[in-house]
Amino acid sequence: MIWVIGSKGMLGSELALQLTQANIPWTGTGEEVDITNVQSLENFFNSTETASYLSSHNTENHADNGKIRWIINCAAYTAVDKSEDDAEKAHAVNADGPMNIARVARAHGAKLIHLSTDYVFDGTANVPYTENFPRAPLGVYGRTKSEGEDNVAKGMTQYYIIRTSWLYGFDGRNFVYTMTNLMNTHESVKVVNDQKGSPTFCGDLASVILRFIEKADGATSFFGRNSAAPYGTYHFTNEGVTTWYEFAKTIYEYGQKYGRISHDCDVQPCTTAEYPSKAVRPAYSVLSKNKIEKELRIKIPSWESGLERFMKSDRFSLK
Repeated sequence: MIWVIGSKGMLGSELALQLTQANIPWTGTGEEVDITNVQSLENFFNSTETASYLSSHNTENHADNGKIRWIINCAAYTAVDKSEDDAEKAHAVNADGPMNIARVARAHGAKLIHLSTDYVFDGTANVPYTENFPRAPLGVYGRTKSEGEDNVAKGMTQYYIIRTSWLYGFDGRNFVYTMTNLMNTHESVKVVNDQKGSPTFCGDLASVILRFIEKADGATSFFGRNSAAPYGTYHFTNEGVTTWYEFAKTIYEYGQKYGRISHDCDVQPCTTAEYPSKAVRPAYSVLSKNKIEKELRIKIPSWESGLERFMKSDRFSLK
């Protein structure tokens, strides 16, 4: 069984759907299990495994039926600007939470997949960041996420940390929904054109997460074709590089193409300095995907492909 922590969030909801469609047993939790409290995690783990054992007692495979073998941690304090004023809560969720989850996972023999972010880097590079590039977060959000990575690595050995960026999906607030709503209600919008990165469609990220599990559970040998990817840190985003402005222009193009935007709107570029925020954003957030492509043997879709599939889907729903 797979335990999805944060199963009601944007990525967690997508994972829940894909797990259900693949007929893979899973359980999910939200705020009812407090990841900042290790005993809350222990209680859920123990109650879930006890219930699974009792319901399957006297069956042939009761020892493994319902046992939590993987934990996917999608929970995070992602309010980047609010983190600057609420550092204590950001630290509790982003740093202490992963530490507690790793502790419980190791104690119960479960493997962990933990989600992290491009914000662990300072954005001063001019080539894609590799997994081992020195971290230098600019603000509270990035620092607490970086510490969360360290806590996972210190707490256990059987883990995957997946850093991603510019994430959007069907369930939850995100840049694509925000821009689509603005373009339907405003004559013009200004969007930052001096920050570069790679948008990531939740559907593609969820598929990659499940690919890690598939390869690990189906591994035949260390050197075999179906061997598991080595534990450690990986990067995943959709392929390609863009700016928020170019991203917004493409949202407008696909929005009109698929009937999501019925209003004429002038999309204009601006600088970060014109719209200052409490937290400093990395100017360059491009992550290298060479490692994950090699280890998972995947071809990563372009960010334009991910966006188009998202905007034409029947699941696209403006709030």
